[in-house]
Amino acid sequence: MSKQEQVLHLDPQVELHFKGPFTDVVTSHLKLTNPTDRRVCFKVKTTAPKRYCVRPNSGIIEPKQFVNVAVMLQPFEYDPNEKNKHKFMVQTMFAPEGDINQETLWREANPESLMDSKLRCYFEMPENASENNLDSALTQREEKVAVTKVVPEPPAKSSPKASLKAGNAEIDLRRTVEENKRLREDIGQLKQENSQLKEEGLRLRVSRNVAESQQSLLSQRDNQTSLAQKPPSSSLLYLIVVFVAFLFGIVFAKYFL
Repeated sequence: MSKQEQVLHLDPQVELHFKGPFTDVVTSHLKLTNPTDRRVCFKVKTTAPKRYCVRPNSGIIEPKQFVNVAVMLQPFEYDPNEKNKHKFMVQTMFAPEGDINQETLWREANPESLMDSKLRCYFEMPENASENNLDSALTQREEKVAVTKVVPEPPAKSSPKASLKAGNAEIDLRRTVEENKRLREDIGQLKQENSQLKEEGLRLRVSRNVAESQQSLLSQRDNQTSLAQKPPSSSLLYLIVVFVAFLFGIVFAKYFL
């Protein structure tokens, strides 16, 4: 299925002209007109995004309205062989109803609903400016070549004091590593001794509890045995009282009856 025809009117339609010299920012204007009765979304793309700054690069054009887009070419070293390589594309689509999010709109757009127009970039260099620009380019290249031919100075030899300091630093580092290793070993031994002490304390508590339970059982048995062997004092007293009463009865009957 063929794409839809572009609904916007572009001015210029084919080429964006940039007039040098290109030692500073050069701006070319693009007019986008919406002749329809619907809102139109647009987005401007380029094959050289690092060379150009486009404002605005996207937006919405209301019905019967237009937008001026500023295409700013950044300063660069002019090369005649590069003047027609850059291209721009104006991509459009009818705006949907309601609120519009530009990021999600273009990411989720149906390719069949997109319309686009392409423009070339044309660099126009005046004769005097081209000579000056060529001279400056040659000067910059000569400076670059001169810089690349400079022989770097050999590194300065290290002094005996610096080497001595480096040796002392290495010795201190080794001592620190060894001391750290010894500390780790001491910590491991302390942990082992601590676990052994915990186990011994647990054993002592268990044996103490067993001894206390055995002692309580023995004391209970002794109390029961002493109670079994001890005569009941209350019953003996009762028998004595009964015997005394009996004797008293016999004496009373013998002398008073």
